[in-house]
Amino acid sequence: MPEWHDVNDEMSAGPRLLGPADVRRLAAGLGFRPTKQRGQNFVIDPNTVRRIVRTAGVGNDDVVLEVGPGLGSLTLALVPEVASVVAVEVDAVLAAALPSTVAAFAPEHVDQLTVLGEDAMQVTGIPGPPPTALVANLPYNVAVPVLLHLLETFPAIRRVLVMVQKEVADRLVAGPGSRTYGVPSVKAAWYGEVTRAGAVARSVFWPVPNVDSGLVLLVRRQEPISADRAAVFSAVDAAFAQRRKTLRAALSGWAGSAERAEEILVAAGIDPSNRGEQLSVHDFVRIAASGQAAGTAATGDEMARRRGRHP
Repeated sequence: MPEWHDVNDEMSAGPRLLGPADVRRLAAGLGFRPTKQRGQNFVIDPNTVRRIVRTAGVGNDDVVLEVGPGLGSLTLALVPEVASVVAVEVDAVLAAALPSTVAAFAPEHVDQLTVLGEDAMQVTGIPGPPPTALVANLPYNVAVPVLLHLLETFPAIRRVLVMVQKEVADRLVAGPGSRTYGVPSVKAAWYGEVTRAGAVARSVFWPVPNVDSGLVLLVRRQEPISADRAAVFSAVDAAFAQRRKTLRAALSGWAGSAERAEEILVAAGIDPSNRGEQLSVHDFVRIAASGQAAGTAATGDEMARRRGRHP
């Protein structure tokens, strides 16, 4: 475990956030070296984590889910501002050390922290009240699947503020017709209003990444009721699997045939010669509802079986 004698001597009355020297000292005390495999790049700038918390718009009633807390830079900025933080950390060394870090840097808030030593993609529940917000510096290699999994798993999450690779941010906030518009764009839009919330310089990380970063804000809205999520996402996956093809062709496997796809599209008020990149999430909702009404469109599980793969 890290040695705290020099840290405690420097502490002020309130929580002190981690600077570059703190981050390196904590890592050295743990014998820890960040790995690219887990996308471990830790924020070393207090102003950046303050900005993230401020932009997230969380308050003292929020239960915040944090993914990949690492050495605790963002955690320390969150705990004074919210009711509690549930930090999900797959790295066993970092998960074990985080409570000690909060106890040393923010002792009056240590009881507000719960650490789950789990893979965020496998989390299906948390102790205590359900999370109302997700605030995280997401590991870049799994950012989109983690985000979508948590939005599906925890419907009580109303606000999301995540830091992701700039290219991922571009895809999440893209609108129909954009060259970066695709599956992540549509699926994120299913859950809420998605907007860009700013850029983040490479220099605020240790180690310095080879990519730029961006903040993405999602404010949840009520999900459409005319078609269920699985049906909509199945149609989205099919449409973008062959994005250069017309919807009539791209949705042929999903619908059972090109002719049936055309019938479903026409019934939904969608031009069969359009491509997936031209459609909004609301268009895909109409397509899925039309397919469900026709009783022939495949679900996501059925599509996977047709391709010879497990769901």
